[in-house]
Amino acid sequence: MVNEDPNLEERDGTPGQEAAFRADPSLSAHPSVSAHPSVSTEPSVSAHPSVSFHPSFSANPSSSAFPSTLAPGVLAQPSSSGPEELSTIKVSKRRWVVVLVFSCYSMCNAFQWIQYGSINNIFMNFYGVSAFAIDWLSMCYMLTYIPLLLPVAWLLEKFGLRTIALTGSALNCLGAWVKLGSLKPHLFPVTVLGQVICSVAQVFILGMPSRIASVWFGANEVSTACSIAVFGNQLGIAAGFLVPPVLVPNIKDQDKLAYHISIMFYIIAGVATLLFILVIIVFKEKPKHPPSRAQSLSYSLATTDASYLSSVIRLFKNLNFVLLIITYGLNTGAFYALSTLLNRMVILHYPGEEVNAGRIGLTIVIAGMLGAMISGIWLDRSKTYKETTLAVYVMTLVGMVVYTMTLSLGHLWVVFVTAGTLGFFMTGYLPLGFEFAVELTYPESEGISSGLLNMSAQVFGIIFTISQGQIIDNYGTMPGNIFLCVFLTLGAALTAFIKADLRRQKANKETPENVVPGFHCCNQVLVHVGQVGYASLGLSAQPPSFWSFGNGTD
Repeated sequence: MVNEDPNLEERDGTPGQEAAFRADPSLSAHPSVSAHPSVSTEPSVSAHPSVSFHPSFSANPSSSAFPSTLAPGVLAQPSSSGPEELSTIKVSKRRWVVVLVFSCYSMCNAFQWIQYGSINNIFMNFYGVSAFAIDWLSMCYMLTYIPLLLPVAWLLEKFGLRTIALTGSALNCLGAWVKLGSLKPHLFPVTVLGQVICSVAQVFILGMPSRIASVWFGANEVSTACSIAVFGNQLGIAAGFLVPPVLVPNIKDQDKLAYHISIMFYIIAGVATLLFILVIIVFKEKPKHPPSRAQSLSYSLATTDASYLSSVIRLFKNLNFVLLIITYGLNTGAFYALSTLLNRMVILHYPGEEVNAGRIGLTIVIAGMLGAMISGIWLDRSKTYKETTLAVYVMTLVGMVVYTMTLSLGHLWVVFVTAGTLGFFMTGYLPLGFEFAVELTYPESEGISSGLLNMSAQVFGIIFTISQGQIIDNYGTMPGNIFLCVFLTLGAALTAFIKADLRRQKANKETPENVVPGFHCCNQVLVHVGQVGYASLGLSAQPPSFWSFGNGTD
C-alpha cells in the first residue's frame, strides 16, 4: 500500500546504504506477509508465507547497468533503513524546513558573489584597483568551482547531504567574517581571501537543489521544490544588486566609505552565522521513508562499492545530457556575465545611476524568480520538460535581443522593462536545466549531474565575462551584448536536438498492477520486479542474467 500522506509521523533517516536481498539458504518470507495479486515495485517484495527463497538466488547487479552497482561477488550492505521502510512511500513534514534552510544560506552565499560587482566603481575607488580586478571578485566564484566540482560531488556521495550542508554554510560564514579584516584601502588581498573562501562554499551549495528535491519530496513536488531551492540563490543575487548601492554610497571620503562598507560586511556576517546555527539544528540527512517510487528504487540500487568515476563516464556517454551541459552552460554563463558587468554597462549610458543599476539587476532576478516558480509548477503538472526548456530558451534569446537594442535609447524605464523580461526567461531557465538533467540521467546521482551543469556554467561564465568586458571596453555595450546573443542562438538550436528521455518519470509511473495481474510463486515475483525496474529505466525488460532462481512453488 503506497501512502503519501504528508501528515503521518516520520523519523529522520541516517546516511548509509539501504538493505538488499542476501543470498542465504535459510532465507524465507515472513509468515505475516501474504501474496497479494498486486505486486509492489518497491525493494521489499511480498511472497506467499509458505514459499522460501532458493539457495541459488543472488542479488548482484551488473556494474554496467546502474550508477551505483555491485561489483562481482559483492552484496549490498544493510543499513538502518530496512526493506519495510523502503517499501513505504511517504513524504516528510520536515521537507519544507530543510529546503527553506538550504534556500536561505544559498541566498547568503549568492549575495556575497555579486556584492562587489553591483557597486564595481565604488570598490575600484576604495581599493585603488582596476575594474578587471573587481570583476575577478565575481569570477573567482566561477574559477573555484571548476577544479573542486568532482571532489565535492564525491564527498556528497560519500558523506551525504547533511555533511555537505554543514561544510557549505560554515565556509560561507567564515568568508563573511574574513572580509571584515579588509576595511582599509591597502587590504584588498584580504577581501580577495574572504571572497575565495565564499567561492569554495558555493561549490558545496550549487549542486544541491535537485538532490534535496529528489531525496525529500514526492514525485509531484520535485520540480517545485527544486525551484524553491534555486529561488534562494536568485533572491541572494537580487539582494546583492539592491542592498550594496543603498548601504555604500559613492562618496570620496575614505574613512566614511570604510564605515559604510563595514556596516554591509557586519550585516552579512551576522546573517551567515545565524544560518550556520540553523543548519546545525534543523538540517537532516534524509527522511525515514523514500518520498517517491523513483527514490525508493534509487535506494535499492545503492551500494557501498559504487564507482564514482564510472558514473561520470556514463553521464558523458549520454548524448542528450552532453547537449544539455553545453546549452545550460551557454545560458547560465551569459547570465553570469550580464550580472557581473551590469553596473558597468548601465553607468556608461546613465552616469551617476549606481542605485538604479542595482535596481535593474534586482528587476532581472525578481522576474527570474517568478519565472522559475512558474516553470517548476508547470513541470510538476505537465511533465513537458523538453518543450518547456526549449520555449524558455528561445524567449531568453528574444529578451536578450530586445534588451540589447533598447539599452542605449536614453530611457531608463525602458531598460527596466526589457531587463525584467529578459530576467523572467533567462534566470527562470535555471531550475528547468536541473530538473531536465535529473530526468535524462536517472538513476545517476543528482549531485553529479547538477555539478556538471554548474561546471559548464562556470566555464562559459568566465569566458563570457572576460570576453564581453573586453568588447565593452574597446567597442561599446551593443557589440558586447550581440556577442552573448550569438551564443544564446547556438544554445537554442542545440536544445532542439535534445531527446526527451524522461527516465525518472518512467520509474515513477511504472506499477506492476498495470503489467501483470498476479503471481503465485516467489521466483515469478522476483523476475517481475527485475523486469519492472529495468523497463522503468528504458533498459531491456529481461531479468538480468546474473539473477539465478530456484524451482520454488506454491
